[in-house]
Amino acid sequence: MTYLNFDKTQLINLEYSLSKEIVRSNRAGSYWSTTLVFCNTRKYHGLLVTPVEHLDGDRHVLLSAFDETIVENKSEFNLGIHKYQGDVYSPKGHKYLRDFHANPIPTHVYRVGGVVIKKESILVGYKELALLRYTIVESDLPIKLRFRPFLAFRNIHSLSKANLYANTKVRHVNNGIKTKLYDGYPYLYMQFSKKVEFVQVPDWYYNIEYSEELNRGYDFKEDLFVPGYFEMSAKKGDVIVFSASTEEMHPDQLKEEFETDLAKRIPRTSFKNCLINSAQQFIVKGKKKTEIIAGFPWFGSWGRDTFISLPGLTLSIGDEKTCKEVLDTMVRKLKGGLFPNMGSDDSPAFNSVDAPLWFFWSLQQYAHAIKSYAPVWASYGDAMKAILEAYRKGTSFGIKMDDNGLIYSGEKGKALTWMDAVVNGKPVTPRIGYAVEINALWYNAVMFALELAKKAKDNDFTKEWLSLPALIKESFLKLFWDSKKGYLADVVYEDSKDWSIRPNQVIAVALEYAMPDNEMKKGVLTVIERDLLTSRGLRTLSPQNENYKGIYEGNPAQRDKAYHQGTVWPWLLEHFCEAYLSLYKESGLFKVKELLNGFEETITEYGIGTIAEIYDGDPPHHPRGAVSQAWSVAALLRIIEKIEKFSVNS
Repeated sequence: MTYLNFDKTQLINLEYSLSKEIVRSNRAGSYWSTTLVFCNTRKYHGLLVTPVEHLDGDRHVLLSAFDETIVENKSEFNLGIHKYQGDVYSPKGHKYLRDFHANPIPTHVYRVGGVVIKKESILVGYKELALLRYTIVESDLPIKLRFRPFLAFRNIHSLSKANLYANTKVRHVNNGIKTKLYDGYPYLYMQFSKKVEFVQVPDWYYNIEYSEELNRGYDFKEDLFVPGYFEMSAKKGDVIVFSASTEEMHPDQLKEEFETDLAKRIPRTSFKNCLINSAQQFIVKGKKKTEIIAGFPWFGSWGRDTFISLPGLTLSIGDEKTCKEVLDTMVRKLKGGLFPNMGSDDSPAFNSVDAPLWFFWSLQQYAHAIKSYAPVWASYGDAMKAILEAYRKGTSFGIKMDDNGLIYSGEKGKALTWMDAVVNGKPVTPRIGYAVEINALWYNAVMFALELAKKAKDNDFTKEWLSLPALIKESFLKLFWDSKKGYLADVVYEDSKDWSIRPNQVIAVALEYAMPDNEMKKGVLTVIERDLLTSRGLRTLSPQNENYKGIYEGNPAQRDKAYHQGTVWPWLLEHFCEAYLSLYKESGLFKVKELLNGFEETITEYGIGTIAEIYDGDPPHHPRGAVSQAWSVAALLRIIEKIEKFSVNS
């Protein structure tokens, strides 16, 4: 069954095809990504992008592109495509594309004269191994196939330039070659399942352009090295598998490797299955750690994103084991009551006031999933106590509980909440003081810890913290609620209150331990539905506000100024739906289903089979940012889970 449908008549239309991107990753931390026609439009695109731990711990593009040429009756037809200066595309292999589908893996069908060739792409689950399988579907006469590898060997955030230092030599291995352009990199092994000749013709291809980088205000021209080309004869019925890997493969096992991995794939035959496939791509499993990649293609593992997305990516699809592995990995990183929000293990940045509080929320969902509180307190009680104590006494970045029981946070020049965009050293939304969602999460964390402690008969902890929730709630409602306005302030700083209509207040009415009563919740949801709710999530600022920016575009500074000033975020929709269903029960189910169904059309228009990071605040809400974002996918899986539970119980 085909679920992800594409207009075959539009495949050769670059305006159509270049806007659609494919991202596939694996548990080893590698990924491959490009556009529907294999024309790279980002520096992050490539057919084998893999972590190189001993260099910088980041991911690196090894094989940028792989051009195929069909030689029929001495005529050459190149299936590749690259963009050069002056809006020139060369070669123009996209004009031979006749069909594309993505279930269960990306499959392209090309026709050149009497030759029809099918190309299937797969990234093996736990290896730095990309496989391309070519099937000669039709061919009246024997043909020749040529393959040119375009090498980058650079960090995903950088660009390659022609230089005299690159090691352009290749070494022959079984049915292929191995090469590495620079010291410190692993060898890239390129091999085939059948005998192949490699013709060494080293050359640099200059000024290949990446249009998306140009649009985003970054350097966009790159030089790529081609060491030569592979050549082989082929005929109708032949099946050829190409491998790109950091380890030497056994050519006679490549076809079996492809089939074995293909058999493990979940068919993309429904919206939910597409989300499940996408969810699994964010999980990276190493020897001693399991982490979540915040988004593709440029994000790494971020603390805040990890805890917000963790329940949706794991528990919503019945994977409690992976959830615990991620929690265990993160607990080992806890320092001074804070989790690293970004950065490498060697150089972490602890600039997140909310990540530790979302940790409690994740634990709540985990406890509900395993239907037991005792293991949670036994495994994570010490970490929970350490966080609560650090917040009460005070920790980095001005994070401290005041005498009123509320959490104050922030320093000049720092952005500690999830609205963390900074332009020219100044936070766009600084939010210093008492932030609404931080204190809602704080109350939820204390209440949940007390619930666990009581069940575990941890009397010392219970006695020490039991009186605090009442103080927090009293102070919170006094400071944040305005009955005339009918909603919660976003930030309270000294004697001033920010009444900008933002989505952070939805968290305060969606949490299991929520301080506002039902009438207050109705007021908040009414205002959010009126000003912030869209078909793609919640806006980050009301369009009525003078600082509202409805389109996310321009250079980095311009985009950052719009990032939390009107841009729509899908992850917030989960909390709107949670609050809406808890308040309106079955009568609210139709609206929640309608919001969920609205996303189905998006999974073929930007990142194929997945959900974008953000969308424009203004209609028609174009997708923007990362093409596949963990907490976007997680939110929709959580919404599906809520709908299914309602259906079962009703």
